[in-house]
Amino acid sequence: MQGFKDFLLRGNLVQLAVAVVIGAVFADLVTAFTEAFITPLLGIFGGVPTFGDLYFEINGSRFLYGAFIDALITFLTTAAVLYFFVVMPVARALERFAKAEDVATRECPHCFSQVSKKATRCAGCTSEIVPEPV
Repeated sequence: MQGFKDFLLRGNLVQLAVAVVIGAVFADLVTAFTEAFITPLLGIFGGVPTFGDLYFEINGSRFLYGAFIDALITFLTTAAVLYFFVVMPVARALERFAKAEDVATRECPHCFSQVSKKATRCAGCTSEIVPEPV
């Protein structure tokens, strides 16, 4: 029973649960934004105020292609927001950290592995190397 309790209280599980809840609320927010602003704005140009009302019928079966258009717009809006406000800033931050790490290391002249600029011996091939001034 202790293992199950540890599993439930582990930080990763709690973080995952919070992420799922935040993701669901974020999806609702983007859907509401799309339905309130983006769809009517596109409807101005298409002459249709809401896409959700669009459908066609074949032999009495109703195909709601307007709902699909709304879902597609919501997906594209969500993807754009995530890319420009999450992915790009994180990528830039990681790039800065990588540049700082690259400055702190150099290549061993014997085995070409990465070693600290302060190192006097290579960890890969154990050759003696002259430390570089930092």
